[in-house]
Amino acid sequence: MASKVVVVTGSNKGVGFGIVRALCKNFKGDVILTARNPELGASAVKELEKEGLSPKFHQLDINDHESIVKLRDFLQSTYQGLDVLVNNAGIAYKQASTAPIAEQAEVTLKTNYFATLDACEVLYPLLRPHARVSNVSSMVSQFALAKCSDEFKSRFVSKDITMDELTGIMKKFVQSAQKGTHKEEGFSDSCYGMSKIGVTVMSMIQQREMDKKGSQDIVINACCPGYVNTDMTSGKGSLTIDQGAETPAYLALLPPDVKEPRGQFVREKKVAKWSM
Repeated sequence: MASKVVVVTGSNKGVGFGIVRALCKNFKGDVILTARNPELGASAVKELEKEGLSPKFHQLDINDHESIVKLRDFLQSTYQGLDVLVNNAGIAYKQASTAPIAEQAEVTLKTNYFATLDACEVLYPLLRPHARVSNVSSMVSQFALAKCSDEFKSRFVSKDITMDELTGIMKKFVQSAQKGTHKEEGFSDSCYGMSKIGVTVMSMIQQREMDKKGSQDIVINACCPGYVNTDMTSGKGSLTIDQGAETPAYLALLPPDVKEPRGQFVREKKVAKWSM
C-alpha cells in the first residue's frame, strides 16, 4: 500500500515552511515541501533535516499549469493519490507599494485566486477518502467582505453561489480595478482582501460540491494563520511562523468523520463568522 502523503504549496519559507515543520512532526506519512525555485526548496529541506525532520521536495509554481500537472503525475505514480493538500502559496503587495491598482489587482488575483483554483482542479481528483484540504486565506477576507456592497456581500455568503459565479465576480473585480471603478461597482479597495474572499468562498463551494457527489469524508476549509512575522508582513507580524502554522496544520490533521469545521472559515482553530 502506498504511503500517505501531504503537499504544502509555497513552503520554502514563511508560514508554509512552518506548516511543513508542524506536519513533519505530526503527520504519519510523507510531507512534500514545494517551491518555485528548486535551489530554495532544497535549502529549506536541508534546514529541516538539521532538526531531525525528513520532508521531501517537489518543484511547484502554481502560476504554471504544467508545473501543477507534473506534480499531479508524480503523486499519482509514486503514491496513487493524495491525503492532505495545504494551499498556502500566495502573494501580497506591500502597503507602501506604488504599483497602480490595475496591476495589483491582476497580479494578486492571478496567484491567490485563479492559480490556487487551478491547483485544486488539477489535484483534487487525487484526493483519497478522508483527505483534508487546508486553504490558507486571511482575516483580511472578512475586512474586505465588510467593505463590499450589500449585493456582493449577499452573494459571497450565499449557500447557492457556484464556482463559475465566484470566478466571474473575481474577473469583474480585476476588470473594474483596471478601469478604476471598483469602489463604485461595490468592491473593496483591497486587492489582497478580494483575492482572499475568493479563497474563502471557493473553499465553501468546494466542500458543498464534494458532499453533493458523495465523497467519502473529504473535508475542505479556509483559514487565517494570523498576523505572522514574515516577508509578506515586512516583519511586522506578532506571531512566529510556527504559531501561524497552527491553524492550517490543525485543519490538515482533522480526525476521520469530523462534523465541524467543514467548508468553513477558521481562525485560531475555531470557526469564524462569515456573514453580512
